[in-house]
Amino acid sequence: MTTTAIPTTPSTAPPAVRVAGGTLSDDIRAVKMVWKRELIRFARNRIRIFTSLMQPLLFLFVLGSGLSGLTKASIPHFKYTTFMFPGVLSMAVLFTAIFSAISIVWDREFGFMREMLVAPVSRSAIVIGKCLGGATVATFQGLVMLALAGLVGVPYNPELIAVLVLELLLVAIALTSFGTMAASRMQQVESFQVIMQFFVLPMMFLSGAVFPLSGLPIWLKVLTIVDPLTYGVDPMRRAVFSHLHHVSAATLHTLSPGVHWDGWRVPTLLELAIVAAMSAVMLGVAIWQFTRPE
Repeated sequence: MTTTAIPTTPSTAPPAVRVAGGTLSDDIRAVKMVWKRELIRFARNRIRIFTSLMQPLLFLFVLGSGLSGLTKASIPHFKYTTFMFPGVLSMAVLFTAIFSAISIVWDREFGFMREMLVAPVSRSAIVIGKCLGGATVATFQGLVMLALAGLVGVPYNPELIAVLVLELLLVAIALTSFGTMAASRMQQVESFQVIMQFFVLPMMFLSGAVFPLSGLPIWLKVLTIVDPLTYGVDPMRRAVFSHLHHVSAATLHTLSPGVHWDGWRVPTLLELAIVAAMSAVMLGVAIWQFTRPE
């Protein structure tokens, strides 16, 4: 009796399946996607682009022009709109950066945030992507205002423009981190808007964006020192005034006295370091809030 050998084929191992998540490349990709989503959302909302620019423009050309008439006698041969320009730059960044965080509350209220949080990536990547997206959008708004520098007597000096762009980006990151931290546990858009309005206007007016920090009463001077936005406005004003060679020493002392701690003027690098440190702290708090169970 003969047996016939049956040919056998070598068994092939199933392809390896890679589980997404848990690696640095996955987190970087998540940061990039969330950042890109914020840019797309902003680009599609033309009403938001228009309205977020109107308020700084009104402050600069309406309020600034009106105050120029009042200050012409005490500060001759100087436009008050030139003084307000650094403050208006920070104002454009402030409104856009703070309210870009409203998308977090919106996504949570309508369920999209839940889908993002169950994705196989770290929650810190989602927070960082949100902050970078909001900061990019806010910096873009600041660049639009920066293009109007020549209309208020600020020179288009390449060194000045580069310094202002870097300072705008740092301020935008800090303010977006603040907005993200505030929105990290809120459940309703209306609550976020009310709370942000409570913080935004005092931060703007106490930062020296509209009026000089010289000659203030003690209680108001203390509030300007504890206002975090003050340390973002003052470096931009120093940069602008350093390129205005026609400004007298008396005008410079009146309009750009700087921030003082017990008589000591805080240097620019320390002010920027304070803004960077506050950004890191607020971003860390926002990440910690997101990692907590709902």
